[in-house]
Order: sequence, then C-alpha cells, then structure tokens
Amino acid sequence: MLQAQIFIDKDEVFGSQPLYEFIMQFLLKQHIAGATAFRGVQGFGEHHQLKRPDSLFSFDEPPMLIIFIDEDEKVMKALAALRQRVSSGFIITSKVERFEV
Repeated sequence: MLQAQIFIDKDEVFGSQPLYEFIMQFLLKQHIAGATAFRGVQGFGEHHQLKRPDSLFSFDEPPMLIIFIDEDEKVMKALAALRQRVSSGFIITSKVERFEV
C-alpha cells in the first residue's frame, strides 16, 4: 500500500471552493480507500516563515494536511490526475503496511 500526504494552505481555493474540499471530493470520485484532512496548529514551508493562525491578531492561513492510502497503482493514478488539475501543494508518498488487530 502507498500513502500520500498533501500539504496546502487552508485558504487556498479551487474555483469557488476550498482546495482541501476539492481534493477530498476528487479522492472520493477516484474511489480511494481512505482519506483524512487535518488542520495544522502551526507550520512553515519553503520560505521559513512560521505561521501561527490561532495567535492573537494573526492573519496567517492555517496549514492543511490531507493523507490518503490505497494500493500503489491507485494512489499514483489519483496523484497524476490531481496534478493535471492542481499545481499548488507539496506531495510526498511512502510505503505503508496494513496492520489489523
């Protein structure tokens, strides 16, 4: 199995909807096994500017992380199709094992 992590800013949009909502809907349409969107409390990116969206008087956009998991081929196919529509964000992938109790 393969896990993909997509890092974006919460305030990014795709058309008229938040980018993270677009990505989650996109993954549903791709029949991905599972996905979760997380809102970050604090973060920084390539410009090394610390973002603190919950601080008093802060206008920083919160970081978002979308994680999804499925078979290797489905994840790679979904990422390729997503990249045809969305150019922002940072994506990493890693091999994972399914562990059942």
